[in-house]
Amino acid sequence: MQLIDTHTHLYLKEFDNDREEVVRRAVSSGVGKLLMPNVDIETIEPMLSAAERFRDICFPMIGLHPTSVKEDYSPQLDEIIRMASTGRFIAVGEIGIDLYWDKTHLAEQIIAFRRQIEYAVNTGLPVVIHSRNSINDVFSVLEEFAGSKLTGVLHAYSADHKSARKAVKMGFMLGIGGPLTYKNSMLGSICKEVGLQNIVLETDSPYLTPVPYRGKRNESSYICIINRKLAEIFEMSEEETASITFENSCRLFNL
Repeated sequence: MQLIDTHTHLYLKEFDNDREEVVRRAVSSGVGKLLMPNVDIETIEPMLSAAERFRDICFPMIGLHPTSVKEDYSPQLDEIIRMASTGRFIAVGEIGIDLYWDKTHLAEQIIAFRRQIEYAVNTGLPVVIHSRNSINDVFSVLEEFAGSKLTGVLHAYSADHKSARKAVKMGFMLGIGGPLTYKNSMLGSICKEVGLQNIVLETDSPYLTPVPYRGKRNESSYICIINRKLAEIFEMSEEETASITFENSCRLFNL
């Protein structure tokens, strides 16, 4: 059984003491590829270091996370896009709009989001989109690029059924992680509605840990827990859901 964690911040300080063990546990659990979204200019070096240390397992993306967009975002974004041109990255991400923590810089977030999508369109890279409390604003920007063949994933999907249908119709997949296992989560019915062909699995580790480890640090080996829950929802074997989401991930990220 092969699985892919399409979203892990393995390079963060939360893993400094046992990063190798975390990767080893993931691989031993059948999670053979770990895809790493970037956050800001400061995280590029540790992310690339992890990709170098765990070649053919860890794959880096590049982007400016919406919560990192402040008044002075423009020079940082310029440098990120310059570094993106080195061709070492599999996707543009994590990008998007976040209205959960702070709405102060919404205008700047939209500009940064739009500019990074333009880069993705021009290079043919998929995008990994953060849309916390901002799905309508995200759609408004994405609609500007209709017909551009833009592809990607709505990471840590947390909106409603209607938005899920719209995202899939626009050509995007849904990133499903630990919240699928939470009590009273709507994600199970959303997954069934959009179909397994439109889902990729992710942890967002060290965040969004699945039950029964909720409240503790998340890690990529827990993709197995998420896949098990997905198999239960679809009334399929774990091998079947793993195979389909694995192929979805490989296709989306050109792995």
